[in-house]
Amino acid sequence: MRLILVGPPGAGKGTQAVQLAAHYSIPHISTGDIFRANIKNSTELGKRAQSFIDKGELVPDSVTNEMVRDRLGQPDAASGFLLDGFPRNTAQADELNKILVEKSMPLDAVLELKIENSEIIRRLSGRRTCRNCSTSFHVEFEKSKVAGVCDLCQGELYQREDDKEEVVARRLEVYTEQTAPIINYYSKLGLLKTISAVGDVKEITQLAITSISK
Repeated sequence: MRLILVGPPGAGKGTQAVQLAAHYSIPHISTGDIFRANIKNSTELGKRAQSFIDKGELVPDSVTNEMVRDRLGQPDAASGFLLDGFPRNTAQADELNKILVEKSMPLDAVLELKIENSEIIRRLSGRRTCRNCSTSFHVEFEKSKVAGVCDLCQGELYQREDDKEEVVARRLEVYTEQTAPIINYYSKLGLLKTISAVGDVKEITQLAITSISK
């Protein structure tokens, strides 16, 4: 199974990616995870990526494309994959298409998670992340036992720059301008499946599996 997950930031792509990757026994390939690893290790790529992420803007295509090409060439992706966070625009979609043609790895489906902007801002601006173990909590939906302290490692919980309300609003603007057109791109190719991203995690996963199987 070769899948792409699309949807605005905060739609739950990361959560659903983990569930679907486990269901289909394929690797979950997240550009966000790759960026965060580089940022945490203060690599040159990480520093470049951070400057864009902090402003709610997208990391340049050239950097992202290079990482994705390399990742899809690794042995565990030979029998399938789930891409989360890529492609983010039609130029990246064109580049991905070239990569997949070269590797004879055609896509099976593109799953879109739909959700209102107001709900996204509520979800993301309330998120708090542990500085030590990166575990996420939420001031409304998933509170830590002690305010500001991680339940797992007692690390400090903080609000990431890209979770601040004004940055989230900017990220949604960027998504609408640059990423939303890929929904039309994949719809024209007959690959798009659209489901609601509001509800229980397991219910959304089952909805996704049913939609993909059609």
